[in-house]
Amino acid sequence: MSAADMKAADPPVAVARVPERSGSQPPAGGQRKRRKAGALLPYLLIAPAFVAIAAVFVWPLIKTILMSFQDVGRRELWTGEAAPWVGFEQFTNILGDGEFWAVVWRTLIFMVACVVATMGIGLGISMLMQRMDTWVRLLLTGALVAAWSMPLLVATSIFRWFADSDYGVLNMVLSKYLGIDAQGHNWFLDPKQGFLIIGAVVVWGAIPFVAVTLYAALTQVPRELEEAAALDGAGVAGVFRFVTWPVIKPVFQMVATLSVLWDFNIFGQIFLIRGNKPEPEYSVLGIYSFEKAFESNSFSQGAAISLITVLLLSGVAVYYLRQLLKIGEVE
Repeated sequence: MSAADMKAADPPVAVARVPERSGSQPPAGGQRKRRKAGALLPYLLIAPAFVAIAAVFVWPLIKTILMSFQDVGRRELWTGEAAPWVGFEQFTNILGDGEFWAVVWRTLIFMVACVVATMGIGLGISMLMQRMDTWVRLLLTGALVAAWSMPLLVATSIFRWFADSDYGVLNMVLSKYLGIDAQGHNWFLDPKQGFLIIGAVVVWGAIPFVAVTLYAALTQVPRELEEAAALDGAGVAGVFRFVTWPVIKPVFQMVATLSVLWDFNIFGQIFLIRGNKPEPEYSVLGIYSFEKAFESNSFSQGAAISLITVLLLSGVAVYYLRQLLKIGEVE
């Protein structure tokens, strides 16, 4: 067979063709638009929350700032007339008032006492919860949550009855079981004793959150590290200091900072337990601002005191946000 015949006998070779781009495929510009829409979707979803926060918090804060630089009286408040601008006069009057600084120191002392008691008792309860049986721990957790969810009005009413001069349980226990003549004793005549009762209301309401949160942090402590430290001769205090505390420290600092913010702004406990008209000896910054604004009709002074309180707490709030960021980075 000749070479020409062999070439003619070979089967034809199929030539592969590259398919042309279908006209149904979207162009690159359409993909970019869809990516941009997808990137904006999370912001659109949270936009209503931002609007609600601005309406509830941001706008009242702006109004408070404006009022603190004005002289708003009852006439301007009721008629809507423009109040005269007085600049920093409200702040100079407040900062130059000795009563204001007495209220500030009283607020600080009360806040420190409540925070120390809350964190100490809460940490103790959380450590005890580690050593409880499961069913006992569940019962205690349920009781803590129930106490935390109790309305403030109910809690203050219970403690008012608890410390009542005639029918109070506290006076009965002191007189009947401890041999102390406390029948008819009024705990609120002396502000120091009165603040003990008010502080008990504050601490009692804050302990559940602290205890449950710290217990959750304690569950993250590696057991093998605690056992290794105990085998190396470390006592209970040594194990807590070198093993347990470094693990729970960020959560402890975060909860303590929250307690500072909450206890510095105490209002309802004092206002309710003193029958909606606290004596001057029980004035803290929240009560003092309320009395200036609504009892003395110095609305601008009340706004200025509130603004000063916000400025005093701004450093604590920044520290709290930094702790949250650090915890997020660790996680």
